[in-house]
Order: sequence, then C-alpha cells, then structure tokens
Amino acid sequence: MSDQHETPPGAERRSVIGMLKQCALIGVALGAAAGTFAYSGGWFGQTSLTPAMFIDRFEQVDGVHSGFRRNHAKGLRVSGFFESNGNGVRLSKAGVFEPGRVPVLGRFSLDGGHPYQSDRPDTRRGLGLQFLKPNGEQWRTAMISFPLFPVRTPEIFYERLLAFKRDPATGNPDPKQVRAFEERHPETIEVLKKITAEPRSSGFGNTTYRGLNAFLFTNADGITTPVRWILKPVQPFEAAGTARPEKSYLFDDLVAQIDRQPLCWRLIIVVGTAGDPTNDPSYGWPADREQVDVGKLTLDQVEAEESSASSDITFDPLILPTGMAPSDDPILRVRSAVYTESFTRRSHETKQPSAITPGDVHKRK
Repeated sequence: MSDQHETPPGAERRSVIGMLKQCALIGVALGAAAGTFAYSGGWFGQTSLTPAMFIDRFEQVDGVHSGFRRNHAKGLRVSGFFESNGNGVRLSKAGVFEPGRVPVLGRFSLDGGHPYQSDRPDTRRGLGLQFLKPNGEQWRTAMISFPLFPVRTPEIFYERLLAFKRDPATGNPDPKQVRAFEERHPETIEVLKKITAEPRSSGFGNTTYRGLNAFLFTNADGITTPVRWILKPVQPFEAAGTARPEKSYLFDDLVAQIDRQPLCWRLIIVVGTAGDPTNDPSYGWPADREQVDVGKLTLDQVEAEESSASSDITFDPLILPTGMAPSDDPILRVRSAVYTESFTRRSHETKQPSAITPGDVHKRK
C-alpha cells in the first residue's frame, strides 16, 4: 500500500483526533490501575527496593521539577496511526495486529529528569506509544534508542543511577564513582561498549527505537512465543553531528519534519526461540532470529504537552491487550510500578511550562 493511500481524508482525521483526546483521558485512569496491580504484587520478585525508593533516587540525581516526569522529563507529544499488514496475527491474537488502521498517541523524549536540559546528540532518546482499538483495547510501550539496557537487574540499575550522576561543574559523571561501580559489576562494561558502538542518528525521526524487555505473544491457536520489538525508521539514516547552539534543536527539527511530511517507521517483531533468555534486557538475542514486519507506524501531528490531552499518559509497559503478556524480566515489573509512582507525585504538583511551548510549536512549523 502506498503512502498516498495511507493518508486519511479530512473528515476521518477530525474524528480520529477527537477519539484520541477522549481515549487519552481514559488512559490515565487505566495507567493508574495497572500500577496498583504492580504494587500489590511486590514486583513479583525478591528485591527490597520500592517504587518510592526508585523515584527518590531519580530526584537525588536530577532534583525535583514540579509537575514533570522524574525521568524523560523533556518531551513533545505526537499522534498518528498504525497500519497493520496482518503478519502479526500468526504470533498474537491482539486486535492491533489484525489488518487495518489503529490510532496512536505518542511522546518523544530525552533521557533524564531535567525538563529544560539542552539537547545533545549523545543523550538517549525515548518514544512512548499508545495504540487504541475502537473497542477500548490498549497497548502501551516505552522504547529507547539504545540497543540494550545497561544492566540486568533492578538493584544494579538503582546503584548505577547514583554512580553515573553528572557533576554540575563538569557535566560528566565522577570517574571514581563510575570506576567503583564497574569494578563491582564488570559485566556492565561490555554492555556499555555495545551501546556506545551503535551509530547515533541526527534526530528523532531517523532513530531506531527498541522495546528492550522480552514479552510473550499468544496466538489464536494458543501457541506462545517470546518476542521483542523494534521500530525501524523509513527516513534515511544520517549520522549525528556535534551539538548545535539552539537549546531544543532536536525538538525543533522534529516539529519542522512532521510539518513537511509524516514520519514513518516499520514495526518489527523479533521472534525468540526456547533457549533465548527473557529475564535479562542487557543481553541481546542472536542476530539471526526471525524478524517479522507487522506494519507501518505513521506520526503526522505534533503538539506541545501543555495543550495535549495525552500529556499525563504513563506509557506503562504492562498495559497489554489479550494476546500479549509480560515475560519473567524483573526490570519490566519494576518499570510499571515506578512509572505509577512518578505519575502519582507529579499529579499533585503545580506543573511548570515545558521547554517546548504551544507557541514554539506553532512558530516552528
């Protein structure tokens, strides 16, 4: 199907936008419900850490910025649709994989808890998505631009947050703290080498995003398969250059690009085998695993967070439709509970203006 045929007509587009705004509000409530489920299960593991301890650590590292997410604080809202080609049906009975179009809400962001940080080419980028079926079925996913998660357990991640805290004077972590962390966890050195070896792209629009945790897909015949997923950009790769003087140049470029034409990605499901570990996001599955192209994501609208009905959506990875289930990855369980703790705190705070305001979006188009 050509790009031309995938562009909805005006009337359909207006109805989709209305549906997105309505579903966004519903999504906030569902996100809180999913987080409660994660709390009550104690993350289904033996860790002594709590969601509050994790958010306290994020605040210790980046400070408290009223009304903002404790991580990936700087962001911009987008929307569009996912066009399924039907190839995913053999893996999962989730409605999102049936042939046809599904509205999508999303958010591009930068790693870290500083909502006014300057854009840098080496900062980890994030993309959260919410797929919405007409029957109310939802699928949420939060992906990042790294090929692997830097650590294998929640406890090591909690420790790493403080070890890699940036010194305000230098803008870099304390070498002594980093060295001490790596001596305690030498396996993380090899993971970091693989992460830094990945080429960095020039912007949000030509970045590959990965859902690093493993999940379980079940099809209509009851066959369950371990999977991961990747969003591969249709836009050509261009290597990142040096940082530009404009503080939000990555977001400026994103607004301008979507104004010119929609941005598109292919959603690729990586099919694991029985021997592939599902409990360690720092371990990459072999490159020869089957990859199934299940459809095309198109993002054609951009909006500042202050004017978006979806600004408070938690892209909780445990909000899954029938046919998808979490794996035994302990970090996956922690993410859900921590997202909810972050939402709970910021929902009681006075929200400050975002770095990219509605006026900025209109001006940069």
